[in-house]
Amino acid sequence: MNRYTKIALALCLFPMVAWAEDAEEKAPASPVMVESAQRDTFSATLWVSGTVISQNDARIAAETDGRITWVADVGSRIEQGEAIARIDAEDLRLDLADSEAQLLSLKSQLKYRDSSLQRFQKLADSNNAAATQLDEAQSQLDMTRQEIKRAEVAIAQIKRRIRQTEVLAPFPGIVVERVVQIGEFVNRGAQVARLVDTEHREIRAQAPLSVAGWIREGMQVSVEHGNRESLSPVSYVIPVGDDRSRMFEVRIAANDPAWIIGSPVRIALPNSEPRELVAIPRDGLVLRGSNIYVMRVNSDNTVEKITVETGIGLGGFVEVIGNVEQGDRIITRGGERIKAGQAVTIAEG
Repeated sequence: MNRYTKIALALCLFPMVAWAEDAEEKAPASPVMVESAQRDTFSATLWVSGTVISQNDARIAAETDGRITWVADVGSRIEQGEAIARIDAEDLRLDLADSEAQLLSLKSQLKYRDSSLQRFQKLADSNNAAATQLDEAQSQLDMTRQEIKRAEVAIAQIKRRIRQTEVLAPFPGIVVERVVQIGEFVNRGAQVARLVDTEHREIRAQAPLSVAGWIREGMQVSVEHGNRESLSPVSYVIPVGDDRSRMFEVRIAANDPAWIIGSPVRIALPNSEPRELVAIPRDGLVLRGSNIYVMRVNSDNTVEKITVETGIGLGGFVEVIGNVEQGDRIITRGGERIKAGQAVTIAEG
């Protein structure tokens, strides 16, 4: 190819190159989603398993013997003080009627013996009655008074047992299990039903003793339930560890109505001394082999590639060590094919 042929070929290709460069410059900016880097005081976290439990969960027992005549159905909502089960009280009512009749008889005797004592006192005043007769009348009157007291106590006990034939709810809740059925005979202390308070809940978690120094009551911790993550305060820290598992118990408030009792959750507990650092969402990290970098959107909406190292995990965030500052806009979605220097538009989340 001679010199003139090369010049002609270059002149032919020049418009195509210029057109390609012009098309690249006019290519529309790619839409991406960004989140800001945060500088704050954080601690390393340790995720532990927990369970949503009720603050009031009890197997309610009978307080007297008898045959079961009624038990609330499973799923019934019972208010505090309402009956969960009833026991046949007919024999107790008969005992009550008998004891009340005995009390009336004793009161009649008391009236008679009081009159007798007064007569003996008058006779003794005129020396017509022996002192022993007066003492005996006084003794019989005192004994009758004591028998009346015993009868009144017996009646109170029977009335109390009649009240106890209604097994009452000590707190509001839902009947989740019937332990006995209608017609069964139960003894005092036998379980009749399980009652669970579904309104007052909390999370029970076991944590290793190594994190005990960083947890305090009232602090906010991340709770993960399904695909959702939220903050809840620590209600109680039970500072007693198990000598075999080396774990201690933590109670966390369960404020979300979607957390059904028995649901498994995960809790992020602090695992180090708090320190100031820069953190970004985990979705902002780009991993290429052993290289880790982030894509930062500058003020002119062009993308800059920044190599970083990662530090401690912070739930949905992670510490980044490198040229990233608070407020930097880090691409979290749509950056898979973005190159350094490319222009982008910020899409709304």
